[in-house]
Formats: sequence, C-alpha cells, structure tokens
Amino acid sequence: MSIHESRRQHLVLVDTYGPSASRLAPAFQAAGYLPIRVQSTPETPRLYRNCPDPFRYTFEFIHRGSVAETVNAILPFHPVAVIAGCDHGVELADALSEALHPLTGAPTNGTALSAARRDKYLMIERIKECGLRGARQITVHSEDQLWEWHTRLGGMAILKPLRSAANDGVSWCRTPEDSIRAFRRLNGRTNVVNLPNDGVVAQEYLIGAEYLVNTVSREGLHHVCDIWKTHRISANGVADLVVACHLLPFRGEVQDRLVPYALDVLDALDIRYGAAHIEIKMTPDGPCLVEVGARVAGQDLPGYTAMATGESQIEWLVDAYTDPDRFRQRHGRPYELVRSVAWALMVAPRSGVLACYRGLDAIKALESFYEMRLLVQPGQRLHRTIDDSTYPVSLTLMHEVDEILLRDLATLRYLDGEGFYELTDGP
Repeated sequence: MSIHESRRQHLVLVDTYGPSASRLAPAFQAAGYLPIRVQSTPETPRLYRNCPDPFRYTFEFIHRGSVAETVNAILPFHPVAVIAGCDHGVELADALSEALHPLTGAPTNGTALSAARRDKYLMIERIKECGLRGARQITVHSEDQLWEWHTRLGGMAILKPLRSAANDGVSWCRTPEDSIRAFRRLNGRTNVVNLPNDGVVAQEYLIGAEYLVNTVSREGLHHVCDIWKTHRISANGVADLVVACHLLPFRGEVQDRLVPYALDVLDALDIRYGAAHIEIKMTPDGPCLVEVGARVAGQDLPGYTAMATGESQIEWLVDAYTDPDRFRQRHGRPYELVRSVAWALMVAPRSGVLACYRGLDAIKALESFYEMRLLVQPGQRLHRTIDDSTYPVSLTLMHEVDEILLRDLATLRYLDGEGFYELTDGP
C-alpha cells in the first residue's frame, strides 16, 4: 500500500454482484473513499457468474472461512465501514464489521441477529416475537410433518430454501401432495448461491398485492428511499410471477400503512445501519412480511429510483456512512416523483435455443419506452421463466403521465407469449 493510498479513507464492500451492488464502489469513490472488495467465498456463486462488478478495485480479498484472517488482511486500511452488496454477503459483512468496530469504529449491526437477517424461517419468527404480524410457517423436518401441517393449513402453501436468493426454488403448493413434491426437489440440493440447502421452510400463502420498501439507516434512524408495487401473473406453474415493478409516490393510503410496519421490521431485526430491501404483502388483515434483505435493492431499483426522484438508496447509503450529520438532517423527508418509472420483464413460455424475438419494434414504439436489455441473446439457450434468473428481456419504462406508463405495462403482456419467441431445434 502506497503512502498516498494509506492516507485515504477506505471502506469494505462484500460481494458486489449485480447492477445495484456495482453502483456502490463508484459512488463511494466519488465521495473520496477508496473501496476494498471482499468476496465471501472462493468460488463465485452460480447466480452471479454473469454479473461481475466492473469496478477496478485496487485491493481485493477472498474470504476463506476465517473471520480473524480476513480482518487481519483488511485492518491495515482502517476501514470506516463494511457493507454487503447482496444477500450472499450479509452475514460476513456483519461478522467483519463487528470485529472491526472496537478497532476502527466501523458501524455494525452485530452478529446476534445475523442468522435472522438471512434465514427465512428465523426472520419471520423474530418479527412475530416482537409483536409484528408474520406468516404461519414451519421448518420442514419430514414429509409426514409437512403433510400434517399443510392439511391443517387448509390452503395454498409456499415452500422455499432457507438461504437462497432470486426466488430460487420458491414453490407454490395447492395441496399437501404438491408440498411433498416441492420438498423432495429442494431438500439437500445446492442452490443458486452455491449453498447446500440447510433446510426448507413452508409458509402460508399470503393473499394480496406485494410491495417493496427500500431504506437506509444510521444509528437506528431509518429513511425510506423508495416504495414499489409489483405486478404479477400466473404463468409456467408459478402463481405469482413478477412481470413489472412500478414506483409509487411516498404518500398514499397503502404507503401510509406499509411504512410504519416496514420500519418496525427493521427494528425487530436490529438493522440499525445500512440499506435494506423489505418485501411486504398487503393482505386483507394488513401488512405482512414476505422477507427482508439487509442490502441494497436488486434489479437496479436504485438506478430507476434516481431517474424518477434524483437520488436513491446509493446516495443515501453514501451519506449514512460518510456524512452522518447530513443524513440526520435529511432523513425522513418524503421523496418526490419527477416522472413515473417502472421496470418490466418478459416471460418465456418454454425452453429452447432462441432464434430471434418477434415484436421488439412494437415494444420500442411504446410511448413510455426508455430502455431494453436482452438478457438472452439470439443463439443462446432460452429457459422457461420460473424465477428471477430466467427472464429473457428486461425493460425500463418512463413517462411524465402515470396512466400512459400503466397502459404500456399492460400492452407488454399483450405482446408477450408464445408468438414473441422464435426457437430453433438446437441442443
């Protein structure tokens, strides 16, 4: 480390995979900080192999299982913070920040509730212990136990891995037989973040629209950066497949019920520092947590939010760690929409080798069309869309008039389907 670099303030970013996390290093660098990257596992998780962080880090380290060794590697830089870029890095970020806190003063959420910030069963049990509404659920230990529980439940159940990501393995089960089949698929397999599934959780299916609340916290003060409503369809055997996400105004009848609940969830999970992504169903009985990520929102929601409001979780996160006085003075202020923004996704109905997309010109002609990303290129293998890792096309819509944008979101569903994809007989 050169003398010049030693005089700069550093911070640690853990597992900066994906478009949202990739925004962190440039933002902190612009604020005068030198980011250091830590990778929590020697091997890049399968989910993130096609979305590396393009930032050129001067210093990068691979965590090989010993927190003490990784702390010793980064301690000479006296990092002022440790921040997780995605779910996969949350627990290591907690452990590193806790170990560094007495040495460098780095803020930390601690490790006491680290598991509850990742394990989907412990997460829901924790908020219920704190008096918040949470889904009925069990950790599945046997097929007989699952059968009996689903029979008593009397409705649809959701089965999912305890620690995966990107909706990997999430299964909608109408009958006990469906639940047993889902459990057999999930139990013991390796998930998309390269973890052997250490368990399966079964939860009641929550009826209602799903919303996303994205926040940044400093010393237990929480700021709401953006609130989104998800649009969903039933397709390819998935009951609630996300096809769009639409940024809402800060105020509204639903928002005014979501936000207090979301902030109580942060307190229950002791998320006092950093970003959080909170998924909530608004049921007939009120808000109920789906899950929380103690990191910035994925799918580049920060980028879309900045287009609509002028700033996002990224800017607020930089303030929280580098200018706490400014954060304290500004936190809690409602954001204002300059324009309506949504991101949308196309849904492949079957798998095969993609020859071409039909209808791209019609999409580009939509009045609110802004940007398109082909996640699967012609000549590549197209997978039937069942989760966040199998969408073929991502779109950004933007317009000054909200109704125009909503009309175009609906038009995308008309354009999508069997006729949108031309497949070849390739392998």
